[in-house]
Amino acid sequence: MPSETTEPRLSERFDQALAFTSRLHRRQLRKGTSVPYVSHLLAVAGIALEHGADEDTAIAALLHDAVEDQGGAETLERIRVGFGERVAEIVAACSDTDRVPKPPWRQRKEAYLAHLAAERDRDVLLVSASDKLHNARTILVDARALGDRTWTRFAGGKDGALWYYQSFVETIRDNAAAHPLAALVDELERVVGDIVAVADGDGA
Repeated sequence: MPSETTEPRLSERFDQALAFTSRLHRRQLRKGTSVPYVSHLLAVAGIALEHGADEDTAIAALLHDAVEDQGGAETLERIRVGFGERVAEIVAACSDTDRVPKPPWRQRKEAYLAHLAAERDRDVLLVSASDKLHNARTILVDARALGDRTWTRFAGGKDGALWYYQSFVETIRDNAAAHPLAALVDELERVVGDIVAVADGDGA
């Protein structure tokens, strides 16, 4: 059944961002897999759009890992020039570092959680939660299929990954109360809870 036709929410800017994202991440794969990394970026943009993202926020969702993984501050400037200040602001706020090489994993994650706790921009929270939800869904599938082999992909190992995702849920739950993100945060909390149960041997 064809979908209802409406005025488009996304313009040629979004098309340009799709092409830019694909070029930027073309050689990147998901950790420990042969899956092109762009699959994650498309999924995050899709989740954000399903939860009300406007075009700038959807573009930022596509590019949310560009600064961390593909060039740091120089890439952020390319995003600013190509897609505007608002997109660059959201991407910068969703990046846990713009340094190359990256600082140690635990240091970055603790700093990002502290930043998230103070964040008041609803669009930043939306992109960040969408990112973690897609990651969490993928982790849950892998944990059920691969067991403890899943955690060898993560810099923090099993304990570090579980700490980070549980801490993320707690932090964004406290901060997102004033924003209409309850359904997204609820789903993230459920998926992370399932991951913990599987990791502890209580889930299938």
